[in-house]
Amino acid sequence: MKIIKIRHPYQMDQIPKEDVVLVLGFFDGVHKGHQKVIQTGKKIAEKEGLKLALMTFNQHPSIVFKKINPSQVKYLTTLAQKEEKMAALGVDYLYEIDFTSSFAHLAPQDFVDQYIVGLHAKYAVSGFDYTYGPREIADVAHLPQYAKKRFEVVTIPKEENEGEKISSTRIRNLLDNGKLEEVTKLLGSVYEVEGVVVHGDARGRLLGFPTANVKVKSTVHLPKEGVYVTEIKVGDTWYRAMGSIGHNDTFGEGRELTVELYILDFAQDIYGEHVTIRWNHFLRDQVKFSSAEALIDQLKADEQATADYFN
Repeated sequence: MKIIKIRHPYQMDQIPKEDVVLVLGFFDGVHKGHQKVIQTGKKIAEKEGLKLALMTFNQHPSIVFKKINPSQVKYLTTLAQKEEKMAALGVDYLYEIDFTSSFAHLAPQDFVDQYIVGLHAKYAVSGFDYTYGPREIADVAHLPQYAKKRFEVVTIPKEENEGEKISSTRIRNLLDNGKLEEVTKLLGSVYEVEGVVVHGDARGRLLGFPTANVKVKSTVHLPKEGVYVTEIKVGDTWYRAMGSIGHNDTFGEGRELTVELYILDFAQDIYGEHVTIRWNHFLRDQVKFSSAEALIDQLKADEQATADYFN
């Protein structure tokens, strides 16, 4: 897969000259609804003997349109995770557009001329709710009139699960409620977060539960605070782990939010490692314990529950 990063206005020599099937969308999470759109594009590309291109953005459009602080926006997938998933889905060209003010204010006809026709699309494939400007003039229903018969418009209907649309917003709400099994269903895979192992205050070690402190980007959408059954990928190996998101309130108020993992049957030093965490199952909410002993008893029970989950 070739990644083509574009800042508006682009140079023509950045664009591969061959005709493509172009899939359009932001695709945060690359959930089952998104996968259906991409797979439809892939089938058309194979049938027509064309390359599959996909256009996404480097940041959420709301940052420009609603003037939201970029650090306040939480994503289900980083750009790197999105790239990995797109490659696995068979995308040939991944266009990553810098979502700048000048790009955002393109008139619908200019967007279509420059970013669909200009990218040599013979088919434009998107979900039913895709927009490329104000909804009342720039939704998929208006696309054929801007296309002017230069490409085919393919619209994928709403993908539902249990009568409700599969959407990134729905998945974020489920994460906020600790409903990981439902998240897995909608994503088609277990929710994953990436980070780097950093030095913590080594309190877990003193309790007999040495944890890996994982620094996660502030723009990553974490599940709600609590204790979880997790897995952690170190190098190329996945290990079973007990994960915690919280403030360690037992040891004082006002502590910063941490992501910590106690890895079962593991004794390596992994500081500085880039790791991936899978969030399989919510075990319990965070509790402020009256003593370190009470906390240790609970951690032993959590460790057993984690081992039982995998057996």
